Amino acid sequence: RGASTLQTSYESASTSKLVSAVIILRLVEQGYLNLSDRPQKHIGTWPIGSGDSLYDMNLEQLLSFTSGLEVELLCLNVGLFNFETCVINIANINADNGIVPGEEFFYASTHLQVAGLMAIKARGVATWQDVFSEFKTQTSLFPSSTYDLPSSSNPRLAGGMHWTGEEYMAFLRALRNGTLLNSTLMSQILADQTATATIVYSPAVTGLEEDWHYGFGLWHECQSATYNCTPGTRISSPGAYGAYPFWDRSKGYFGIVARQGALRTYTNGVAIERSVRPKVEQWAACQ
Repeated sequence: RGASTLQTSYESASTSKLVSAVIILRLVEQGYLNLSDRPQKHIGTWPIGSGDSLYDMNLEQLLSFTSGLEVELLCLNVGLFNFETCVINIANINADNGIVPGEEFFYASTHLQVAGLMAIKARGVATWQDVFSEFKTQTSLFPSSTYDLPSSSNPRLAGGMHWTGEEYMAFLRALRNGTLLNSTLMSQILADQTATATIVYSPAVTGLEEDWHYGFGLWHECQSATYNCTPGTRISSPGAYGAYPFWDRSKGYFGIVARQGALRTYTNGVAIERSVRPKVEQWAACQ
């Protein structure tokens, strides 16, 4: 049963956030993007002007969910909607909100969608599918996985994949082995990018009553009501259906709870892993 479960195709929900962040960071490593780039450098139709508090948002803040783009739109869930038009609508609805990028962490799908369009434009291709196909070719990862929710033409980068547990495990292994990102970017993806930001919305707070911090597309877990943990010790990217990929860097093991339950049951996946963690840690200590 374990083997068949790991070969089943699951809806990713937010487990795709880590995948999308790594794909975009590889374009940074390859010189197509810089973390300091603002959307308007690559998106010619970007509507936020210099008088807006959001004007100076950059790729680093988009990947850490501190860009200030907090209001989500229905176009993120409408398959027939145009990807670029949805991104521009996200910018327009959030314009003039008075938020200064870098000051607030807000867990939402908005940030990665903008970052994804920056990646498409910077790479000089037509769609996110082109970006993902190149990633697959370069890494041999996720051979049967797709970004197809709500559609292939308007994929939600923060939660729109189908993957198998087997393929996600291979991705985690490559990340652990250091074959996806250079040492500089690995240090940055594993750093606490919200140390000085106010946590405005976090499902870890609302669902677990724990204060987790955020890196680039991943959580820095902390089983405490106040963050008192070392960043990069245990990282994860849970999904709303209960799938739970994680990497315990202090104990030297990684894994995934491959699950597609009801919406907003991500705490179930965390609970499943925590229930077996003592035995897993005993196993890891023997390796």
